Amino acid sequence: MSPNPTKPLETNIAGHNEERIKRFLAIASHDLQSPLRHIAMYAELLLDDLEETLDSEQLQSLKMILEKVQAAQRLTKALMSLAGGAPQVTLEEVDLKVLAEKIWSELIEETGALDATFARRDLPSIRTDPALFGLVLRQLMSNALTYRSSSLPHVAMTAEQEGANWAIRISDNGTGIDPAYRERIFEPFWKLPKAGAAPGAGLGLTTAQELLKVLGGDIRLEHSDENGSHFTIRLPAG
Repeated sequence: MSPNPTKPLETNIAGHNEERIKRFLAIASHDLQSPLRHIAMYAELLLDDLEETLDSEQLQSLKMILEKVQAAQRLTKALMSLAGGAPQVTLEEVDLKVLAEKIWSELIEETGALDATFARRDLPSIRTDPALFGLVLRQLMSNALTYRSSSLPHVAMTAEQEGANWAIRISDNGTGIDPAYRERIFEPFWKLPKAGAAPGAGLGLTTAQELLKVLGGDIRLEHSDENGSHFTIRLPAG
């Protein structure tokens, strides 16, 4: 039997892409640390100096700024550890319904997609890293709002235990993914060629896939057509 000459080439390309991803994550995360640290510091100073003079709404807004920047600091540190080959995973009991609703609310506020709807059913508590898994959910939900069709955006999410794993299913009614591209959506630095799509590095789904590997899970596109896409995430239930 003759050897497959393309196998070493495919392996080399995959390894090169993995190194590019790690380098990208390391540089981006490192460069964000300093500004995030300064934002957190100034928010804390403002809270100390102005807490007694602010009304409840102003105080809540300032506390929200501090909470968001602290969450961003935790994420960048986690991504830096992932890029360094020694990912720091903090497993805890996470209410999936609360996490999903929080991310959805943030995305609606950021995108202004007030016409979008989110249906969730049977979302349990799971044991995972909330920061890393939250990043995965954010990517899938964000894609649903970015690649929207002429219909009002709608995202649905369910979860059920199947054997030793949780099967978390997320579907949308977006434009769908052309069959010619379905094998490429998890490739690093590859972007779906859609007219008017938001610019980006092409690492969203790739990063989501890598984060899930760190968490002991995986993700796959189950189905996609002109009526939308359906993804399944699997995570250990134990």
